[in-house]
Amino acid sequence: MQSTLDAGRRLTRVEALKRDIESHVRHTLARDFASATERDVYVSTALMVRDRLAERWASTNARYQRGDVKRVYYLSLEFLIGRTLGNAIINLGLEGATAEALEELGFKLEDLREREPDAGLGNGGLGRLAACYLDSMATLELPGTGYGIRYEHGIFRQGIDEQGRQVERPDNWLHDTNPWEIARPDRTFKVKFYGRVEGRPDEDGRVHYHWVDASEVLAMAYDTPVPGYCNNTVNTLRLWSAKATEEFDLDDFIRGDYVRAVESKTQTETISKVLYPPDDTGQGKELRLKQQYFFVSATLQDIIRRYLTERRTFADFADKVQIQLNDTHPAVAIPELMRLLMDEHGLEWDQAFDIARKTFAYTNHTVLPEALEAWGIDLFSRLLPRHLELIREIDRRFRARVQEKFPGDFAREERMAILGGGQVRMAHLAIVGSHTTNGVAALHTDILKDRIFRDFHELWPDRLTSVTNGVTQRRWMLKSNPGLSELITEAIGGGWITDLEQLSQLEPLANDSEFRERWRRVKVENRRRLAQLVRAESGVQVDPRSMMDVQIKRMHEYKRQLLNALRCVDSFLELRDAPEMDVPQRAVLFGGKAAPTYWTAKLIIQLIGRIAQHVNADPLAGRLLRVAFIPDYRVSLAEAIFPGSDLSEQISTAGFEASGTGNMKFALNGALTIGTLDGANVEIVEHVGRENAFIFGLTADEVEARTASGYAPRQVYETSPRLRRVLDFVASGALTPEEPGLFRPLVDGLLHHDPYMVLADFDAYVEAQARVDEAWRDVDGWTRKAILNVARCGWFSSDRSVREYADRIWKLRGNARNGNGHGTAF
Repeated sequence: MQSTLDAGRRLTRVEALKRDIESHVRHTLARDFASATERDVYVSTALMVRDRLAERWASTNARYQRGDVKRVYYLSLEFLIGRTLGNAIINLGLEGATAEALEELGFKLEDLREREPDAGLGNGGLGRLAACYLDSMATLELPGTGYGIRYEHGIFRQGIDEQGRQVERPDNWLHDTNPWEIARPDRTFKVKFYGRVEGRPDEDGRVHYHWVDASEVLAMAYDTPVPGYCNNTVNTLRLWSAKATEEFDLDDFIRGDYVRAVESKTQTETISKVLYPPDDTGQGKELRLKQQYFFVSATLQDIIRRYLTERRTFADFADKVQIQLNDTHPAVAIPELMRLLMDEHGLEWDQAFDIARKTFAYTNHTVLPEALEAWGIDLFSRLLPRHLELIREIDRRFRARVQEKFPGDFAREERMAILGGGQVRMAHLAIVGSHTTNGVAALHTDILKDRIFRDFHELWPDRLTSVTNGVTQRRWMLKSNPGLSELITEAIGGGWITDLEQLSQLEPLANDSEFRERWRRVKVENRRRLAQLVRAESGVQVDPRSMMDVQIKRMHEYKRQLLNALRCVDSFLELRDAPEMDVPQRAVLFGGKAAPTYWTAKLIIQLIGRIAQHVNADPLAGRLLRVAFIPDYRVSLAEAIFPGSDLSEQISTAGFEASGTGNMKFALNGALTIGTLDGANVEIVEHVGRENAFIFGLTADEVEARTASGYAPRQVYETSPRLRRVLDFVASGALTPEEPGLFRPLVDGLLHHDPYMVLADFDAYVEAQARVDEAWRDVDGWTRKAILNVARCGWFSSDRSVREYADRIWKLRGNARNGNGHGTAF
């Protein structure tokens, strides 16, 4: 009887979905369904899903307002959300019904998913982490809102030419209708730049500061829904788009000067055109700072507007508002909030600074000095004159605090100063203006305390803490790996979808031969799909029976794609010279974008491309080794790559990677890690067991000690015959006979500098890869290790990370459903 009722409900649901999809085709797109294209049906399906989100969305906002909850605002320059359709229907519990409805209408859900472009709102781990945290906040029913920029062209679409070089093309992801966003022209704010500051005393002699003669830009809001998993909570991602205050100059247009008529509009709207404009020119630096202030100013005006709808004073502001700065990009929010409180709302300095410090928290994502943003004082004073005045005063008062704690230590004062060396140090501003600074892995936080921010830690021992990153299992397992998800759910139930620690119940099944066989069948199918993707995206044919050895991440020297590439050369030379060698088949897959002006990273991409051409064309080596660079790495590709991967390359120089999240996604999908003890690798190994990973290379302390003692990379080259053969081969021009010296700069850089210890770790890396080969031959043993990796990775959920933020940093005592302090969200 119950099954009959369930079938009836499902039939009714499917019919309702079909009806609403057809209705949008007819009434929204004005098309007859018989002539509807795949694009029409995708848009209509997305709108049907959005309709179902809209009621929950409005109810969620009303619930927050009724409950008078403390809200969290997550400010990030990136939100790498990927595609929305698949994730939304999974979180609504509609995947099966939607697929069935579309099939009855003559379409396939998977085809429609491919119609949706990846949202061009991010580039790497920073943006993907932000997207995971939004998903977790909604699933945990926490009142969180993301704020960022609605980039019209994203960062860029990456192509690879015949010579293996990266080619950048515009990412026109908004060229068609974006059915997920809702324009909010009623949420438009003025943002100022340039001008000057005037101080005008009032009748009591108090000076009021006015920012005058400034240029103005409009920031208009676009909202995207962020649904929680199978609950009624839908949070918001609000993105700002730059609009000109006037569309065009009519006088210029009438005179026939059509270019000049729209020149101001074009320059203004450049602010939200592209993520990370090149900063190797003065104009590029200025545009980056403009972007950061643009979205921060609009966001704070919006937050204050929302707060003042319920209150007339700022006495409760820090109790109701918590702002998380995702890296230093939004750090200018600190002086901006003070400007708004003091200049626009009349607060005194001490009250404004106390509110700001209690409101902001800062997440640091890097130990690289060049990534700790600093802006020239001249640029800052020209672009944001009032803010520089405020920062000068913050810096003056902070210096006095340092001298009070460490009298006479002027060297320490200069190291810690916000203004120093002709620059505004944004990380220092973020630390001074926040109540908490957190690292994103245990090792990373230790390095911040002991080295990067040691002076600050000694001043404020309780302000620096650690929250290890996490990833959402709903996107990175349930959606991207349905085969494995079904197997796990069948074995232990579906509780892991919202409580990833339940994966620990899989551990006994690692010793179950039948379960291992079923696990392998899932992996075989995922590997087959990955091989198809590699062929489609890169043109390289790989045997799906090969070990899928994968390194996909942003291109940077410290991430050491170059070490992996040199190892490929070593493997090739070994196979070429001894074709009878008994080694497993491998497909070594790379993916990742290099910044347009990062020439070394681009040259490494070209090296990988030439190695791939050379290896794959060799009749002997190419049978056992294939190399491919998958262009335009993005979220939708990652969702196909992780499930089919066997080996996860996490080989950054120890002490340089803050955390990483790709390492977690690989492990959760059953790939084994080969890596250094860097970032979150340390914690992954602690959880899964060192025997279930392949660890090699110098530790962070050893890297620091070797650097301090005078590391001599040429000496390593001279004493390692294997390494010498590889570098000599690359330098010989064998990979590029038409341009023999092309890769010589890479070799020379390694021999004379090698700041990321590529040569120092090379032999240990090759030895670790030999251990990988040996383990791969033991099919049952490898499967057992893969199951244990998944079973022991439950701690790496973004749900756990967000709970830690909510409890320790944001101080959210109750959940959003009853925001009276008596909730039990945790």
